[in-house]
Amino acid sequence: MNGTEVRANAVQLSFPRRTDVVIIGGGIVGVSAAIHLAERGVPVVLCEKGRIAGEQSSRNWGWIRKTGRDLRELPLMVESARLWARLVPLLEEDIGYGVRGTTYLAETDAEFAPHEAWHQAAKPFQLDTILLSASETDRMLGRSGRRFAGAIHTPSDATAEPALAVPAMARHATKLGVTILENCAVRLVERANGTVTGVVTEHGEIACKSVILAGGVWSRTFLENLDLNLPQLAVKSSVLRTAPAPEIVSGGLGATRASVRRRMDGGYTIARSGAAEFQLVPAAFRHFGAFLPVLRDRWRIMTIKAGRDFFGPLGSARWRADEETPFERVRVFDPKPDLRLLDGVMKAAGELHPQLVNARPVETWGGMIDVMPDEIPVIDTPPGWQGLLIATGLSGHGFGIGPGVGHLAAQMTTGEKPLVDPEPFSLSRFCRRIAA
Repeated sequence: MNGTEVRANAVQLSFPRRTDVVIIGGGIVGVSAAIHLAERGVPVVLCEKGRIAGEQSSRNWGWIRKTGRDLRELPLMVESARLWARLVPLLEEDIGYGVRGTTYLAETDAEFAPHEAWHQAAKPFQLDTILLSASETDRMLGRSGRRFAGAIHTPSDATAEPALAVPAMARHATKLGVTILENCAVRLVERANGTVTGVVTEHGEIACKSVILAGGVWSRTFLENLDLNLPQLAVKSSVLRTAPAPEIVSGGLGATRASVRRRMDGGYTIARSGAAEFQLVPAAFRHFGAFLPVLRDRWRIMTIKAGRDFFGPLGSARWRADEETPFERVRVFDPKPDLRLLDGVMKAAGELHPQLVNARPVETWGGMIDVMPDEIPVIDTPPGWQGLLIATGLSGHGFGIGPGVGHLAAQMTTGEKPLVDPEPFSLSRFCRRIAA
């Protein structure tokens, strides 16, 4: 008997045939939902096609911020920040979490104006966010010269190491009784009379009452095979990290040309906000109109790419329960970073911060981000699919809000009173827009 047969037999022997809730996706949303359900004694099986946090949940910047959030998702982010503070001590592992603050710098008055507007609009939420003048910004950065026109600063924001956080959360989930199946792609959700009855995985069927789809960038592809329409597209973001360098501030430090975060290892995670590569796939043409506002706002820093990805794993695909899926062909999406972009970002970081002039990049990576037209998540059940809860579309700022999204998805699945009003995250908001 060869090694492959041994592994296959081991999977079959331990494979769960029944549970209450199946979660599809082992990123921060799926793992957070699993923890919440398990804490309430709900049997859960989490299926991950590759490895836990193999994609965007370990490739993001590591910011846990309220600053600058869309006001519609700010109540959920406030709750998510509380969930982070409650969860971290339970992990019994160092994930680099700390309340270190978020600061967005403005090089010009024109860049400062949106921060002023957001600060005014967010006052009903009673955050600790403050606006800093040019001189106050200098003092915070420990420099002089009025390099910046001002800044917006939220002391209670936090940061953590993404590559450490979600795997630690998954280990905590297993201690609570969650069954986690890596390298186990879900192919289909089954239903009878409009109600979920189970899922079909590559290793067999699991009967269940409810399914939470937290598949990130793969969610649209999965739903299209069920004849469900989700206006979600993918963009590629590029990130780098440096070797240890002198500290500027301990938290997240944003700017138009380069954003940086002090890492646990003494280096920095560096990227440019909004600079992304828009992947052309068949769905891009179907949803292009809905995404025009995003493309129009970011046309200077976003590129549109047409190529072999058009027919790639995120392209149009159909399969049956007994057929291999795109999720099995690509266990972990590992796109190549845009090195030219990152060269420019690193140069800009040195221009903005003297401490980074001699910083040495030691790693670069790309990540695929699941984006909605209005850049806030969908957390909802599609019509005719009782028991299926979609939790996706975190649009590039999901690490911080992920525990809140997972918590809310779990509450909606079990009928528990939701921690915030879920209406802003309804799937029907796109239908209303089309009808209007």
